Amino acid sequence: MAARRPGRERAWAAQGSVPAALAEFLHLNPPSGRENGEEENKILFYHPNEVEKNEKIRNVGLCEAIVQFTRTFSPSKPAKSLHTQKNRQFFNEPEEHFWMVMVVRNPIIEKQSKDGKPVIEYQEEELLDKVYSSVLQQCYSMYKLFNGTFLKAVEDGGVELLKERLEKFFHRYLQTLHLQSCDLLDIFGGISFFPLDKMTYLKIQSFINRMEESLSIVKYTAFLYNDQLIWSGLEQDDMRILYKYLTTSLFPRHMEPELAGRDSPIRAEMPGNLQHYGRFLTGPLNLNDPDAKCRFPKIFVNTHDAYEELHLIVYKVTTFFPPPTLDFCRRLDSVVGPQLTVLASDICEQFNINKRMSGFNPSLTVFVTCLYRSEKEPQFKFIYFNHMNLAEKTLCYFESKNANLIEVKRRNFNAAERKGFSLPYKRQK
Repeated sequence: MAARRPGRERAWAAQGSVPAALAEFLHLNPPSGRENGEEENKILFYHPNEVEKNEKIRNVGLCEAIVQFTRTFSPSKPAKSLHTQKNRQFFNEPEEHFWMVMVVRNPIIEKQSKDGKPVIEYQEEELLDKVYSSVLQQCYSMYKLFNGTFLKAVEDGGVELLKERLEKFFHRYLQTLHLQSCDLLDIFGGISFFPLDKMTYLKIQSFINRMEESLSIVKYTAFLYNDQLIWSGLEQDDMRILYKYLTTSLFPRHMEPELAGRDSPIRAEMPGNLQHYGRFLTGPLNLNDPDAKCRFPKIFVNTHDAYEELHLIVYKVTTFFPPPTLDFCRRLDSVVGPQLTVLASDICEQFNINKRMSGFNPSLTVFVTCLYRSEKEPQFKFIYFNHMNLAEKTLCYFESKNANLIEVKRRNFNAAERKGFSLPYKRQK
């Protein structure tokens, strides 16, 4: 899902323009409708659903024709995008014979002609192929994280099961796409890491080892602070998409201060009078309620190898295990909560040291992590990405009420995107 970046949105509004928007989104399986009269069977999912049946079939046929035609010239690399005056179409075949197509409307600027009449001008060069092709790939990766592969769904319950899962997932997911805000960072899909001194890092590693030893059904663990990753036991590609989900969807829905004296519930019943502020972001809301429901989302990892179907529980750290019970949640709360409260203090101290060394004077609000906002805009800005470990850093986003200033920044960022494509960068698969 594309993160909302308010600067760009306000700039479009200030211009009286219409930003890029999703026009159509479809999933195809061409082998399912090869016979005459069965063309509709190729369609696994189509957004918007209100489109007339014949128009859907025509659009699907056009997409298939474009892909097949380009295969004549490059059998191993068919079309990735198609440019038209009003739209840009993006194609992706994440699994053999399964195609995803995303149609994005080009941004529009309304101008006046010499006689005073409004003239619509399509900003065809505003959309960059690599950016939106990456967004389309992220759509598949996010679906696969929570539903598994397309082929596995067909093997388990046929095409109808796949259609049902696609409809359920993308009906909600497409509402979270902010295509007008997509940029260079969507290509990288990087992870922001939190720097720590050796001793604090070893404390965290020791804590994770003790927790996994005490709770044997925990399969993987990830530890985040300030929406930044400190430790992960997951494979890199799985952590990349899970990190995207946590930082752009789950965490923003559960914003809550954790510093002492704030509005977090203090858990004073722990032994040794050690108070802690832990709670489950996925799972039971009240551990003292015997009827509390333990519902945890399923996720699918290592789909190219072991194909593990696991459960996700988020309690300041992210862990995965078979279906948990209320008794297990109580044990996890007693083992993890007190220790994490102590670790949070150490990490927050390191956080303050890092910011003082960087010349910032932040005010902190904690939610599993610390969120900060600087009073002044940094003088220098940069984008850093390491394709080996997916580390990403940037100072290119800063809130501003000056719409003209935002527009200048947006144009400069677009120029940087185009220049950046000439660099010897190759994304890992």
